[in-house]
Parts: sequence; C-alpha cells; structure tokens
Amino acid sequence: MSRKEELRKNRIEKMRNVEKDSPPYPLLTARNYTLKEAFSRFEKLKESEEEVVVAGRLRSIRQHGKLTFANIEDGTAEIQVFISEDTIGKVPYNFFLENFDMGDFVEVRGVLFLTKKNEKSIKVADLKMLSKSLLPLPEKWHGLQDTEERYRKRYLDLLFNDEVKESFRKRSKIIKELRRFLEKKEFMEVETPVLQPMYGGGSAKPFKTHLNALSMDLYLRIAPELYLKRLLVGGFDKVYEMGKCFRNEGIDKTHNPEFTSLEIYKAYSDYKKMMSFTEEMVLYVLKEVLGKKDLWYDEKKIEFSAPFERVQFYDLIRKETGIDLEEISVDALRKEAESMGIELEKGASKAHISDEIFKEKCRHKLVQPTFVIHHPEGFQPLAKPLPDGSGKLATFQLYIAGWEIVNAFSELNDPTEQRKRFIEQEKMLEKGFTEAQRMDEDFLTALEHGMPPAVGFGMGVDRFCAILTGSHSLREIILFPAMRKKDE
Repeated sequence: MSRKEELRKNRIEKMRNVEKDSPPYPLLTARNYTLKEAFSRFEKLKESEEEVVVAGRLRSIRQHGKLTFANIEDGTAEIQVFISEDTIGKVPYNFFLENFDMGDFVEVRGVLFLTKKNEKSIKVADLKMLSKSLLPLPEKWHGLQDTEERYRKRYLDLLFNDEVKESFRKRSKIIKELRRFLEKKEFMEVETPVLQPMYGGGSAKPFKTHLNALSMDLYLRIAPELYLKRLLVGGFDKVYEMGKCFRNEGIDKTHNPEFTSLEIYKAYSDYKKMMSFTEEMVLYVLKEVLGKKDLWYDEKKIEFSAPFERVQFYDLIRKETGIDLEEISVDALRKEAESMGIELEKGASKAHISDEIFKEKCRHKLVQPTFVIHHPEGFQPLAKPLPDGSGKLATFQLYIAGWEIVNAFSELNDPTEQRKRFIEQEKMLEKGFTEAQRMDEDFLTALEHGMPPAVGFGMGVDRFCAILTGSHSLREIILFPAMRKKDE
C-alpha cells in the first residue's frame, strides 16, 4: 500500500468515527458570520462577548498539551482558533485531536478575543465537522516547478498560491469593468448560438458535433460575429457578447482551444472611431482595476496614454523584412516565408502569407500599445476595403507586449461583394487552406435585407487579462486550461 493510500485509509477510519457522533458531511451549517465580517465587527463582538459561528478549512493545527491552536480560512479571510480541554471538555477535545485533520472543513462556535500577542482569535466553545477531507493537502505544493501539475490541480494551486488566487480575482474584476464600461455606453448584452449549423466570423478550424434530435451536424462557434451582425439587420444598433468560443487549433502561450472573447458591434460607426473607443475602454479598465495607466511586463514598462501609436501593416512588413507587399507576387512572397522557416498551408492567399510573416518578424516588437492598421484585402473577408482603391482594408489590430489583443474593422455590408468573398474562400478551402471561411447563405440573406454601416470589434479577453495580471501564458489566467491526458 502506497503512502497516499495509507493516509486515505486512515482518514476514512476517522470519517467513520465522526459518523458515529454526527454526519461528517451535514446538509446545513449554522454559520452567521464570514471571517471577513467577523474581523470588520471584531471590537464590538469582542466587547459584547456575543458568540459567533464561523466555518472554514483547517489550514494548520498546533497542539500544546491541553491547548490547541488552529487556523481556519473561508475564502474571505483566515483566523486563529483557540481550542481548550477546559472549555469544550476532555472527551470532545480528544475526539477533535484524534479525528480532525488539516484540510477538513469545520464549523466553530465561540467568542472573539485578543491573544497576548494581540492576534485576533476565537475561543472555541463547540466545533463540528462540515466536510471530512479524505486526502491530505500536499506539504510541498507552494513553489512547485511542475506547472502542468499546477494546472491539472488548480484547486490546490489556488489553496497554496495567493498570487495565483489574486490573478483570478483580478481577472473577474477586469471582466466586470469591461461590462460596466459597455453598459455606461448603452450597449446591450446579448447571447447568440454556441452550436451553429455553419461556423464563421473568423479564420480557424472548428470543432464538429452532431445533434441527434434533428439529425444534423453542428459546429462549436469560432466566433459570434455573423449572428451579432444579424442583430444589426434586426434594428439593434449597439450590441455586445462576452462568451466562449472554440477553435480546433494548436495550444501555445497565446492560444487555448476554448477561450473567452468579447465582440462589440456598433451601427453608424467605423474603424477609426472604434480605435478611439478602444483606447477609452482600455484606459477605463486600467484605472478601475490597477488604479494607474502603466504596468510592468517582462521587465518592460508599458505606458497607456491616448492616442496609441498607429502603424500601417505594409510599413511594418517593409521595415522589418524589406518586403514591399504592393510589388511582390504571391509566389515570391511564399518563397520569402519559406526561407524564414514559416510553414504555410496549401492554398494560403497572399494576405494570409503576409500575416504569417508579420507574426514571425513584427509582432514581438510591438511592446507599447499599438494599432496596426490597413491590412491587405483577402486578410479579412468580412471587412470593408478602403475607398481609395489601394487594395487595403479598413481594419486595425491592437497589440500590447507583443500580444494581439483586439481585431476590428468596418463591416462589409454589401451582400453582393460578401458573396464574392465567400466564393473566394471556398476556392481556398478546395486548395487545402483549412482555415478558410465558409459560405453562409442564411447570413447573406440577412445582409440582403439591409445592414447599416457598422464597425465590429473582437477582443481576446484571456490575453487582455494575461497582460494586466503579468501572466506569460493563457494557462496562467484560464482556471482550467486544455491539458493532455496525464498518462500520455
């Protein structure tokens, strides 16, 4: 029998002992104060000697003869409890020592007092088991170098690493403030299908499933875009959705197959106005979450002040590679990419090849908040072209610390042109480009009913949270990231 199995067997025996006296997993608790509330009213409760009932997980037990000091935490705070044989009786005291362990959840009734060292504590009059833990908490979890084990057992990571817990508290705050900003701007939050008969709104490989009730194949959405634009057709002028999207692609520090996106659509607006809107939103969230307009990331100070720098996509490529996208042919560009060690899918267009070169040679250099604007036509088949006939799109992407945070553009609302773009994408798919967007007849029908001029915005919420929490991988800021099976 392994040490772990032996410890588990021992705790099961203790659980059986508790069961003889009272349920080891009772339905209810009499808790009347969280620990945070008890601390906030400490002086008043101490002076009145009012009994409080608190509950939490035992984090430490220190026995000194007929006295035992223990610490419990409940998610709001941690407090020391003072258990005395003279106070609770010899039999209950020994029962506690023999059957309660670190990791157990307990209910404590008693009065608040200050120790000789001025530590706020509870003098226990009674305690009972709320949940017997059958496995001990690990002794050497803090500082664990095996990051995959931390991600697999996130519950332990949160228990032992306060900085990890704080990152996820901050993530929650970031999401709340994004929503609050949009509500102040009178955007309406909506929900659109996660299961879609045709995936669209992005260039990505989808997950496929089957609906037995209707005997039809469905896809987990790669983006909510095409449904949100249907709402513009339907008369809503300012909508947004924050939710999960799914892309059947590789996993690295900036990609997880399941991720949180924020998409915003505003009628009668354009990509230039959306850049100003984005600056305002980012600065608002920084102020509300961090209380400042700068942060340190990878030992580099990132300063957020509007207006963010705006750089032409073509100019960046020319600066970092010497390639003139306006002059080079698609075959020559492919050879340039291959010489850089870039793997390309069959059927990749000139725009997609240039984007892969950008990712390899330019992206990591965009440390300060930067809008990369005017991507080549073909890069985004749902975006409007610039009216100057330059072959460029009314697009922007926001980069911070080398991470793409936002992708946005003026939305194509010409149904004839949109159909032409979808046909081109289908041809790319036939040539082997698996991330091509698909023909969506229902969406085209909606466009033919008329969609107002509009701008669309998509934010990688996980990436934004990573930057604001100083995280270097999405796995650090997604509570339960996708993981390979441990036995593999």
